[in-house]
Amino acid sequence: MTDTLHSEIANSFDVLKNGGIILYPTDTVWGLGCDATNETAVKRLFELKKRAADHSMIVLVNGDRLIHRIFKEVPEAAWQILELSEKPTTLVLDDPKNVAPQLIANDNSLGIRIVKDPFCYKLIERLKNPLVSTSANFSGAPTPTSFTEIAPELIQQVDYVVNLDRDKKTTKSSAIIKLTRDAQVKIIRS
Repeated sequence: MTDTLHSEIANSFDVLKNGGIILYPTDTVWGLGCDATNETAVKRLFELKKRAADHSMIVLVNGDRLIHRIFKEVPEAAWQILELSEKPTTLVLDDPKNVAPQLIANDNSLGIRIVKDPFCYKLIERLKNPLVSTSANFSGAPTPTSFTEIAPELIQQVDYVVNLDRDKKTTKSSAIIKLTRDAQVKIIRS
């Protein structure tokens, strides 16, 4: 791990542990995030983003252990989709637990994505909790495809801006697939 990566993980961890919000690069687009188990931080993130309470946000995890901590049951199809996905894929599953209640959608579901990006992966490993991820824009505004497209007013309101991948351009967000308890599969975004 490079010194820069190590120090950015340490700085972000300190902010997250104290209930702060970070602006950070993910394996897809730049995101706004906080500790998904901290209700106060999640509430503040909804307010910062100007997002309606009935529009849920997704969480990032770094592997099976956190998925099992968040969901009572994980359908077998979820593991197959994750194994076969060639691009970042968000799964929306039923009956989440151990996360801030504001993250849970009205239909009692939550979107999760396993990250491969080294920064996100190691940060979640150190945090030992899922990380909220929502695109780095105010609700209703276009999703930025690079750091330079993020609104300066938004940047000023976060507690820490990660100094990695600021020159990286992204082309699209993750695929989103909803799996229900009764084995229904719905492609929300491909």
